[in-house]
Amino acid sequence: MILRIVLGAVLAAMAVGQLASFDAMPAIVTTYDLTSGAISTALAVALISAEIATAGWFLARSRFRAATPVWLYTGVAVVWSVLAAQAFARGLVLDNCGCFGTYAAQPLRWYVLVEDALMLLYAWLLWRGLRRARPASLTARVFTAAPTSQENH
Repeated sequence: MILRIVLGAVLAAMAVGQLASFDAMPAIVTTYDLTSGAISTALAVALISAEIATAGWFLARSRFRAATPVWLYTGVAVVWSVLAAQAFARGLVLDNCGCFGTYAAQPLRWYVLVEDALMLLYAWLLWRGLRRARPASLTARVFTAAPTSQENH
């Protein structure tokens, strides 16, 4: 539950920073040299939308064990990680990785890759938590809802 609240707060801060500097977001995404024009804009909109939805879900319903916000979080973490890793590997110089828009800007350096790796680790922890919670709840429903063989006679 604490992990979901912390991640929800981080994603909310990311989304607020990106929304406040939305005019710059397509250009920031374009600096990763994978997209341009309308595709960069669409990617920026998709990232911000997923961050907002996930942050809202994690903050408002931190105890709820739905897979949808975990999928959204994982998607955001994977996209930012792929963008950063490929740019770093290609030696691209980015003055701003764009995680918080133009606010709290940080250049693309090795430590951004560490931050992205941590986001992926947190995604794994969220999935692990879902897998642990689901079998118990499904088992409880099966055993409480299924008639026993003696009830059938």
